[in-house]
Amino acid sequence: MQGRRQAGYATPQGTTQDTPYGPLSICLHWLIAALIFALIGIGFAMRRTEIDPALQFSLYQWHKSLGLTVLALAALREIHWLFARHPQPVADLGPLERQASRTTHVVLALLCLFVPLSGWAVASTSTLAIPTLLFDRVLVPALPLARSAAGEAFWSLVHAGSAYLLLALAALHAAAALHHHFIRRNGVLLRMLGRPAAGNAGRPDGTRGPARRGTRR
Repeated sequence: MQGRRQAGYATPQGTTQDTPYGPLSICLHWLIAALIFALIGIGFAMRRTEIDPALQFSLYQWHKSLGLTVLALAALREIHWLFARHPQPVADLGPLERQASRTTHVVLALLCLFVPLSGWAVASTSTLAIPTLLFDRVLVPALPLARSAAGEAFWSLVHAGSAYLLLALAALHAAAALHHHFIRRNGVLLRMLGRPAAGNAGRPDGTRGPARRGTRR
């Protein structure tokens, strides 16, 4: 059981609504969030026309490297999520709130995979054919897509649009977490900080159930 907890599983011992997420779930969540905000900053900076061309090239390479890292970590998180045990939703969430939370989490998870993939497609269809070097060390092959100006323009539009959608949903997600923490004072945020959500001792009917597998909050 100790090994399961260290691997990032939330155990069914005690309550299931005040149990924090496991270490691996927490680490992946915050690491991916930090990388996404770094990617957004780099993305805006590298598009500026007045910056030094050498710096711009370096920023593009870092943007691609961090994006591919997010893709790998997001894939790992989804595989882990299928097999990990998760706390039950906090007791004071209504049915509509639970459905909205579940939908937002699913869309965010899909975007964490799709946005990097669409960026990879931009690099793969670019007529400049600039190689992608993962952290200036490993050559990343292009996706099997035809290089053309039209293809690059299409995937650039898709990449930018999905990135803005990801940013908007991430901001909504953060605002909701802060609302739950400071206004409703429940354990939604605390559980992703690795702390027990004191005060959510059980379901509204006083019962306790096993932690669920493979379903999002």
